[in-house]
Amino acid sequence: MKNNGKGSTLPAKIRNAKTPRELYLAKRRNYKISVILWRIGLFAAIIGLWELITAIGWMDSFITSSPSRIIKTMCEIAPAEIFKHIGFTLAECIIGFIAASGLGIVIAILLWRFARLRHILEPYIVVLNALPKIALGPIIIIWVGAGIQAIIVMTILICIIVTVISVLNGFMSVDEGKVFLLKSMGASQFQILTKLILPANVPSLVNMLKINVGLAWVGTIMGEYLVSTAGLGYMIIYGSQVFKMDIVMTSTVILCMLAAAMYLSVAAVEKAIKRRYHTD
Repeated sequence: MKNNGKGSTLPAKIRNAKTPRELYLAKRRNYKISVILWRIGLFAAIIGLWELITAIGWMDSFITSSPSRIIKTMCEIAPAEIFKHIGFTLAECIIGFIAASGLGIVIAILLWRFARLRHILEPYIVVLNALPKIALGPIIIIWVGAGIQAIIVMTILICIIVTVISVLNGFMSVDEGKVFLLKSMGASQFQILTKLILPANVPSLVNMLKINVGLAWVGTIMGEYLVSTAGLGYMIIYGSQVFKMDIVMTSTVILCMLAAAMYLSVAAVEKAIKRRYHTD
């Protein structure tokens, strides 16, 4: 075995060989890249197919619109007008999302802490979860008024029960042996909550936020269907009333982009939390 002049007696093939960890990381990176490329390709294929079948007349673009017509509609609407509607809907959704998530976590903590209260309220929570929230629309308008507050309340109602149920189930699934161990060491309920229950449920809390992203947009649009003078839901209603499907589809596409951006924001928070717990 010859010396290469740099103090190493190993052949270049052996020196440059990757470790199992490096091979694993490279495989994982290539997998992520392939997934992203497939997602982009699938999206491009859907858009291209949509444009093609409307161009050749297989679908009536007046009814289903098309990507080119949607882009044209976006260009025709004044930027100030469209950003006004986006701002209204986005503000309503974010406020409802934050309020529902926060209140739901607080209620779940209270139900976890007080077992008797949990057992008393359990059937009511099940009934409220099964109740179609849209049926409460007229009552909400009477109670809080026909304004943005009614839309936010509708968003909260859509999200909060699911939040309570999912978070509470996560709390109750923590190993009882660990809870008993902390109690035997003299830990208070607050210490058990902060040192065991909440840290053990970080993945569940993040998943709850992901679910609430979709529910918050559903609640916001449902609220705007009931009562609104601005917002993307209002644009959808207006477009359907005057039979301008380009406006309806354009508003729907914008909603999809906003929902995707909000979901990616929650995913970024999840990634940061995982990195923090990994490094710590």
